[in-house]
Amino acid sequence: MDLPEAQARADPGEHDDEEGEADPATRQQEPGHALTVVRSSSRSGLTPYPGDMELVDSHGRVATDLRVSLTDRCNLRCQYCMPAEGLDWMPTEDTLTDDELMRLLTIGVERLGITDVRFTGGEPILRRGLPAIIAATKALHPSPRTAITSNGLGLKHVAQALADAGLDRVNISLDTTDPATFEQITRRDRLDDVVAGLAAAADAGLTPVKVNAVLLRGINDHEAADLLRWCMKHAYELRFIEQMPLDAQHGWQRDAMVTADEILTQLEQEFTLTPLDGRGSAPAEKFLVDDGPHTVGIIGSVTRPFCGDCNRVRLTADGQVRNCLFAREESDLRTPLRAGASDDELAERWIAAMAAKLPGHGIDDPSFLQPARPMSSIGG
Repeated sequence: MDLPEAQARADPGEHDDEEGEADPATRQQEPGHALTVVRSSSRSGLTPYPGDMELVDSHGRVATDLRVSLTDRCNLRCQYCMPAEGLDWMPTEDTLTDDELMRLLTIGVERLGITDVRFTGGEPILRRGLPAIIAATKALHPSPRTAITSNGLGLKHVAQALADAGLDRVNISLDTTDPATFEQITRRDRLDDVVAGLAAAADAGLTPVKVNAVLLRGINDHEAADLLRWCMKHAYELRFIEQMPLDAQHGWQRDAMVTADEILTQLEQEFTLTPLDGRGSAPAEKFLVDDGPHTVGIIGSVTRPFCGDCNRVRLTADGQVRNCLFAREESDLRTPLRAGASDDELAERWIAAMAAKLPGHGIDDPSFLQPARPMSSIGG
């Protein structure tokens, strides 16, 4: 399947939107290139999933939710993610091309039972041709649900194009609605752009628009109730996330983390929260706020782990499979892909990577070590 007008993958750092200024929808396309869903000869005669394989680990958990990092680049410098000076970005030649990415996505969806694909970063909007990637993903059989996790800076320019391409929903990171606090956390004076991005997502029908918030002790740890009121006013679905040990500086300290219990205590001082059933494999515990209709979620990744029901697998921008967000080991798909491996061989490597998944993230284990990659390189 060809998608005319889709542009080739290029270095996101080569254009103005590295700082979020340019309109991503108006970037120059590279002529003569079309994004292709690559089905190699090894797929001959195969039918769409339900297929003959699945991504199951040794503890019986089946991965159906794929998180795909499109780039490690970001135009914010959030304290809990990276230093003010930024990081050494991944070389362009190491990043999966659009066609390489689509080949792996085709294997994941049509051979291995992936039903949900979330595109992350870094900042995924910095990846050129994002609408074409989403459209090609939605054209797979069966068509997966698609989402992006974004900082929202450039979303006002591309929300409608993403919706038209088939994107189902968005999660936007927003830790505060106070401009000074936003700049303190992100080291950028860009709150208005994020607010505009949220509104554009809602206008484009990418609902429910979800907001992800991290509370930092001594900075915005008193803002939980205010942020919830703001999200309810705009009909956004708020989820608080415990700060995780994924910062590039490796400066995370558990005793400095604002816990799920603390967040709930703060919210319950001003709202009536009623727990909702049916969490399943979702990371957030959800609560009805003041008898509804609004809800709020708490993701206690550290103090309330949900590893036992985890259905996620991650693919980094350079083609490495990570079977856990906190894993220190990765399985390389890019090298065999570029060396001519068949779809069957790539699928088998992916299956083997998932089989080795540990029962939990082990943050409470005294021997726990942070992953070498920071969150911006792993993908949210």
